[in-house]
Amino acid sequence: MPYMSMMLPERPPLTLLIAAPRGFCAGVDRAIRIVELALERFGAPVYVRHEIVHNRYVVDRLRDMGAVFVEELDKVPDDRPVVFSAHGVPKAVPNKATERGLTFVDATCPLVSKVHRQAERLIDEGRHILFIGHAGHPEVIGTMGQVPDGSISLVETVEDVGSIVVPDPLNLAFLTQTTLSVDDTAEIVAALQARFPSIKTPRSEDICYATSNRQAAVKVIASSCERLLVIGSPKSSNSLRLVEVSEREGTPARLIQRATDIDWDWLGTPKVLGLTAGASAPEVLVREVIEALDARFEVIEQVADHEPERMTFKLPRELVA
Repeated sequence: MPYMSMMLPERPPLTLLIAAPRGFCAGVDRAIRIVELALERFGAPVYVRHEIVHNRYVVDRLRDMGAVFVEELDKVPDDRPVVFSAHGVPKAVPNKATERGLTFVDATCPLVSKVHRQAERLIDEGRHILFIGHAGHPEVIGTMGQVPDGSISLVETVEDVGSIVVPDPLNLAFLTQTTLSVDDTAEIVAALQARFPSIKTPRSEDICYATSNRQAAVKVIASSCERLLVIGSPKSSNSLRLVEVSEREGTPARLIQRATDIDWDWLGTPKVLGLTAGASAPEVLVREVIEALDARFEVIEQVADHEPERMTFKLPRELVA
């Protein structure tokens, strides 16, 4: 029989539109670096109350370096330091740490701390705060824990605006979680202002620059894609919002933590695929996903045009002095 060469099937072409900006924000960078510096300064183990950021890859890497993640302070030994996560904590947590004589470092994102300070000022003015956010999220728990019980009420939806009972409709203010959907939040704010015309607005936007920028970047590419993948944790509010933004633009999207989570049946064989990463997802996971796609497709990468993010935050003085 004549010699027959074995031909491998050709990979179908795939244009990959990669959103920019994507991935780590300045607050996440700072929080991770704080844990790394604490390990250098104090040695392992260093305890971290709650996940430092919502990303399993990041948490596992820091755990391998000697970080121990706990949910409450009573799991922290008296002779070891503890780091508070980027999401912020109620005032009771550092107060308890101080009572116990614990060494602690606060890795709260400065933009979250800004919301905390606004809440305190509004309470000093005698206002009741309506806080737009998601129940149970660590940032919401931390912010509501900055002020006395009963002085702040949570608003999650436009429907909540119509049913909420307030002590004085003429003496209100609102604040928001930093990682919300820009569009959804605008609808809730409009409803609040329609029902309570005298409600005081924040001096500046509470939704952080990174959340807004990543949502805008998805809007830029979503209409050109058949599918969109978002790299991020199911615990990550900003990552979940990116999925919602894509689907609102009419493009089906899936949240994955890393390449092994790709549902190839759902993905199919699109000609154009979008890719982005939430603010807690490192770029190494973006490259991992691209490599997995390249094993099945002839990938042509296109990175969306963007203005680079140059925001940086100072590290705590006790770790860099």
